[in-house]
Amino acid sequence: MAPIPGSGLAKGLAVTLRTMTKKTVTAQYPDVQPELPPRTRGVIALFEENCTVCMLCARECPDWCIYIDSHKETVPPAAPGGRERSRNVLDRFAIDFSLCMYCGICIEVCPFDALFWTPEFEYAETDIHELTHERDKLREWMWTVPAPPALDPGAEEPKEIAAARKTADKLAAEQAAEAERAAQAAGAGEAGRPDAPAAPPSGPQEGQS
Repeated sequence: MAPIPGSGLAKGLAVTLRTMTKKTVTAQYPDVQPELPPRTRGVIALFEENCTVCMLCARECPDWCIYIDSHKETVPPAAPGGRERSRNVLDRFAIDFSLCMYCGICIEVCPFDALFWTPEFEYAETDIHELTHERDKLREWMWTVPAPPALDPGAEEPKEIAAARKTADKLAAEQAAEAERAAQAAGAGEAGRPDAPAAPPSGPQEGQS
């Protein structure tokens, strides 16, 4: 069936009329903060303790806006006769947000969960050099990282939580068994003492009717 001439124009005018009759809503920003979606990409936060200076984020960044400096230090052996180990120590971690295009590749490739999205977006500066956030500033953004969403009730329990619960249950069972053995040993010691009071007879005694 051929379309009716002018039907497209009529549909467009209908949308315009519906929009014109709706109440206008003005966002009262900055007096009223906007309600942002949970996965808003605002600024990137750094959890320094998880960073191993693997350089994956800097290598994969398409804008080359991540700057990392580090040095190696020797760790003494954990046990006598062991070998010394070397580890990377983070000296500088900076992100230039004047170059960042917020693609999130650095967060996705980080194998140790050291980078996180935060919904904060109010960090404009009058000097472009101030948009390079050093690791202290990136660490401050960690306080604004939202909590992860709750798991689906029917979802499988994460392996990390299952392993931690299994370890905790095993430790609790070992502690309970140790406490039970200690109680049994204490009871056996009390029974073997020579001055321990004799147990009263269970049958009726003389003089009792």
